[in-house]
Amino acid sequence: MPKRTSKDIRNESRFALLRGLYSLRTATRQELAATTGLSFATISNIVGELIEVGVLVEAGREDSGGGRPVTRLKISPERGALVGVDIAETYIHVDIYDLSLGVIGKAESGLAIEENEPAALVRRVAGVLDEAVAAAGISRERLLRAGVSLPGQVDPQRGVSVFAPNWDWHEVHIQALLSDAIGLPVDVDNPLRAIAISELWFGAGRLVNNVATVNLGTGVGAGLAIDGELVRGASNTAGEWGHTTLVFGGRLCRCGRHGCVEAYLGVPGLQQTMAEVNAGHDLLTSDRQREFVSDVAKGLADGDPDCVELLEVTGRYFAAALGNLINFINPDHVSVLGWTAASIGPELLQVAQKYLPQEVLPSAGEAVRVGLSAVVGNAVTLGMATLALEGFLEQVGVPSRGPGARIAARKRAGLPANQTAGAE
Repeated sequence: MPKRTSKDIRNESRFALLRGLYSLRTATRQELAATTGLSFATISNIVGELIEVGVLVEAGREDSGGGRPVTRLKISPERGALVGVDIAETYIHVDIYDLSLGVIGKAESGLAIEENEPAALVRRVAGVLDEAVAAAGISRERLLRAGVSLPGQVDPQRGVSVFAPNWDWHEVHIQALLSDAIGLPVDVDNPLRAIAISELWFGAGRLVNNVATVNLGTGVGAGLAIDGELVRGASNTAGEWGHTTLVFGGRLCRCGRHGCVEAYLGVPGLQQTMAEVNAGHDLLTSDRQREFVSDVAKGLADGDPDCVELLEVTGRYFAAALGNLINFINPDHVSVLGWTAASIGPELLQVAQKYLPQEVLPSAGEAVRVGLSAVVGNAVTLGMATLALEGFLEQVGVPSRGPGARIAARKRAGLPANQTAGAE
């Protein structure tokens, strides 16, 4: 494990403060110290730095109950806007966030599986971004940075898509292509990391420390947080639960292996299960994945027996796969999300919960709660916007106590050099 530097510790403290403030919405320095466990001196220093670059502003003063009034603080939504992009095999979704991480504009476009040439794909992203900016009613000059999620294995340090099996991508320098296409600094990562960050900041991770966030869609995976920390692994591929073996010698997975969890819980796997239940079912006349899942939801509501059997079989697979995950990492909470979960998540979980007790060790089963994620909106774009916020703060730098450094940091942040910050 690499040795943690003072800069690493500083960054962790800064983001502990921001997580606390996003949860509380407004807070005093004293409340932030109590929430984060950081010292009051550390909180005061970080608050000063964030005020310097315009990320924090005063939200009024209140009686402290004896001493001088204390200042309430909040994230400044007007400071600028962040972009979160969710590129999946079947769609491109873009959300524009103000700095308080509220969505102010969005746009989405379908994506055919063959539309995977890198240069053409980034042009599509730029077009969807233009639509989202128009929906937000802001100028592009307000955009600070973009976070872009891509399927497959991604190396965020190098800005490279290492391997995207559905697109046959190998070592594509996608970060540079995206930045050139949209005219912004860009951070790239895998959706599993994005959903884990969303759950840490805005979901179950606010209450417990060990969380697995399961994503169900075309692909399947799990974002992991252990002891409150995002787990990346040695090559940023931690959480590829979808490519663990569920059925020995089972279905061919798109990764080239057989019997993977994804081959049974990903939407193509659901389609294959339906073909095994009833090869002539009307739902199989279209290969459009979202339409298929939507039609399954309608079939369940109408009591279609084939849809009910599909749900039962898939729920059993889901229980077995969840059991392996729970037994291995012993989480406090498993949050389920993704566009499949958005359509049939409650029904699928109801079946899985029926079989889960026989799949988990008693102690692990007693310790864990499994449910749909409480994160509102697109968890992938939210997580990527959070990463973009981190990148923006790194980009503008952390001002030192010297006035020259403060002026330089404010200029990098695009703020007037002579604006004064709030006091205690």
